Amino acid sequence: MRIIIVGCGNVGQTLTQQLSKEGHYITVVEEKSSVVQNVVNSYDVMGIVGNGASYSIMKDAGIEKADLMVAVTDSDELNLLCCLIAKKAGNCHTIARVRNPVYKKEINFIKEELGLSMVINPEEAAANEAARLLKLPSATKIETFARGRAELIKMVISEDSRLRDKALKDIPTDLKKQVIISVVSRGKDVFIPDGNFILRAGDEITIIGSSRNTLNFFKKMGLPTAKVHSTIIVGGGETGYYLAGQLISYGIKVTIFDKDTERCKELSELLPQALVINGDGTDKDMLLEEGITRVESFASLTNLDEENIMLSMYVKNINPKAKLITKVHRVNYGEIIGSLDIGSIIYPKNITAERIVQFVRGMSASKDSNIEALYKLNDERAEALEFIVRSGSPVIGVPLAQLNLKKGILIACINHYGEIITPSGESVIRDRDSVIVVTTLTGLKDINDILEK
Repeated sequence: MRIIIVGCGNVGQTLTQQLSKEGHYITVVEEKSSVVQNVVNSYDVMGIVGNGASYSIMKDAGIEKADLMVAVTDSDELNLLCCLIAKKAGNCHTIARVRNPVYKKEINFIKEELGLSMVINPEEAAANEAARLLKLPSATKIETFARGRAELIKMVISEDSRLRDKALKDIPTDLKKQVIISVVSRGKDVFIPDGNFILRAGDEITIIGSSRNTLNFFKKMGLPTAKVHSTIIVGGGETGYYLAGQLISYGIKVTIFDKDTERCKELSELLPQALVINGDGTDKDMLLEEGITRVESFASLTNLDEENIMLSMYVKNINPKAKLITKVHRVNYGEIIGSLDIGSIIYPKNITAERIVQFVRGMSASKDSNIEALYKLNDERAEALEFIVRSGSPVIGVPLAQLNLKKGILIACINHYGEIITPSGESVIRDRDSVIVVTTLTGLKDINDILEK
C-alpha cells in the first residue's frame, strides 16, 4: 500500500520502520530536514521536508494515489487538519493521533465529521493496558485475539510455581489442557518451546487460550485472579487521569500524587472519588505515610523515565507483593529495564504504533495477506499472528501433527466459529477458522507461509 506518515517523532519513526519492513511504499513528511534525512538514510522510504497540513506538500507526497495518511505530529490540531486535507485531496483512509482529553467527549463527532478511519490517544491506550494488568495482577502483559475471545498473557515463573523444573510434556494435564505455552524468555534468549523444553524459575512465559481457560489456568496455579483493591499513582498527567478513572469504575481505591497544585485541583474536580495529594511522589516519607508498604499496586507515570524506573525499584524493595506499572517513553531502554524485574512496563509510543500497524494490516488483508492481527513479543524477537484461513489452503483438514511446519512455528490457538480450541496434535483446521500462530520468523503474510515448501 501507499502510505504517507506526517511527523517523524518516536511514533512516526517506529511506524516507518515497521511498515517499510512489511513492504509498503512509505513517504514521510516532517518539517525538520535533519530528521527527514536521518529517516531516509535509515529506511527504504521517500522523505519530504515541509508542513503536512499544506495542500502542495501533500500533493508532492503523492496524496492523490495514497491508500492511507497517518498524522502523528505533536499537535492534535495539526494532525486533524492534515487528515481533513488528505481526505479532500486524496479521498484516502486517515488516522490521527489526538492526545488532549478536551476532545475525548467529542471524538466520535470529530471522527465522523472529518471522515477519520481511526483516532488514537497514546495516553488513553497506555492507561487501558495498565488497567487490564491491574484486573489480572499475576500477568505482566495481556493482549486479545479473536475479537476478545482469546488472550495472550505473559507471566513469570516463581520459585514455588507448579511449572518450575518441569518439561512441557510433563506438565499436569489439568494445566496443559487449559492453555498453550507458546514463548519462553530466559535472559536474552527467546524460545518457541517443544515438549522437551524444561521451564525454570525466572522464565517469562507467554500463554495463549480462551479467556475462560486462561483464568482457570491462573486459578489452578494458585495465582491471584481478582483485581487489586488499592493503587497509588505517581503522576497526575493524562495517563494517570485515564487510568484512575478506569480503576475507580472497577471499585478500586485510588490515590494520586502530583507536584502541580493547579493540576491537583483539576484532578480533584474530575475524579472526586480519588484521593489527590499535592506532593512529590518521589518523597519516600510521604509515600510511607500514605501506605505504600500496604498498597496492592503502584503505577509510576511521571514524564521522566528515570524517575519512574527508580520509583518502581524502590516500591519493589519495600513492598514485593505490589503489582507494579512503570511508564517508559524511550523504547531503546527495553533490554536494560527487562533485567530489573520491576513489573509491567508500559510504552505509550509503542502501543500507539502497534495499534496503527494492526489497522494497516487489516486494510491490507483484503489485498495481499490474510493477517487479522499481529503482536510483537519479547523486544520484537517473536510474533503472534492471527490468520483467517481461506478455502483451498493446504492446512485445512490435516491433523496438526502431520503438517510440515517450518522450524520456529507454533500453532497456539484455533477459533472455530467462536469456539476457542487449545490445539493438540490431532486438532484440525477448517475453512474460515482463525488461527493464532506464534513464531520467531518474520515476513509471514499468509497461513500457508507456515509450511515448508
